[in-house]
Amino acid sequence: MISYLNGVVSAKGINTATIDVNGVGYGVYLAAEDMSSLNKDEAAKVYIFEYVREQAYDLYGFLHENTKQLFVQLLNVNGVGPRMALNMLSIGSVGQVKQAIAEGDVKYLQQAQGVGKRVAERVVVDLKDKIGLFSSDDATAFLQEGTGASDEAMQALVELGFSSVDAAKALHSVDKKLSTEERVKAALKGKN
Repeated sequence: MISYLNGVVSAKGINTATIDVNGVGYGVYLAAEDMSSLNKDEAAKVYIFEYVREQAYDLYGFLHENTKQLFVQLLNVNGVGPRMALNMLSIGSVGQVKQAIAEGDVKYLQQAQGVGKRVAERVVVDLKDKIGLFSSDDATAFLQEGTGASDEAMQALVELGFSSVDAAKALHSVDKKLSTEERVKAALKGKN
């Protein structure tokens, strides 16, 4: 098992880098933030996650152990593979991704290539209490009846720039019997 590579960055691609360790070049997939921190022909220590399949042997690299830890947690979510997990880590810093999970910001997670709404919701549900941040009880508010993904008022607020959590909070005390337009107006008045 490879725990980390300590060598020189000999080449950089879009999402891969080649780390030369004593004359052997290892191709490693990296998240965008880590990739931007690497410089060609400079030394680097990269923590490795090995992903072995029948057809391939892939190495995923991380400059910090906490990034690798979040990657492994993402892999434990049903429907999330290594490329999708890496895509989620590429939409922002590790802190931003963890915060989005803790707050239930499904829309933020959906920015990652290949991540749909269901997968993003599953990530929030599975990891909100495991990522080491305080998570709001409202982090899974999108699952509650009346303020869920099919709620037109909630969708309207999300389109206006609210996160899923903020939209659910804003609609929580609004009468569900009102029309969609009235509910949105009431939620917007409550936020001012």
